[in-house]
Amino acid sequence: MFSETYYAIRSRQDGQYLVAHIPNPKTETQSNYLLVFRENFEALTYLNTHARGLADRFSVETLSTNQLNGVMKRWGFNGMGLVQEPLEPKIQFLVNG
Repeated sequence: MFSETYYAIRSRQDGQYLVAHIPNPKTETQSNYLLVFRENFEALTYLNTHARGLADRFSVETLSTNQLNGVMKRWGFNGMGLVQEPLEPKIQFLVNG
């Protein structure tokens, strides 16, 4: 079976993943999307660009499609945000379905 590999950024201090919080003004709640990257170097570029002084507090975690599904269920994410450009982030949000 074909399985893609994704890369997520995770805090070394508390184990939290890098997440986008999208507010829903109708319900006054927010949806949480796990940010993932297609390549390891894209995740590292994102960290070095947007968290220069904090990059050493994070690690890049490799996730197969099966692992990604488990992480999203376990942490209650509404979907994932696929970061397509790490320097000036362009993110494609995909909803769990």
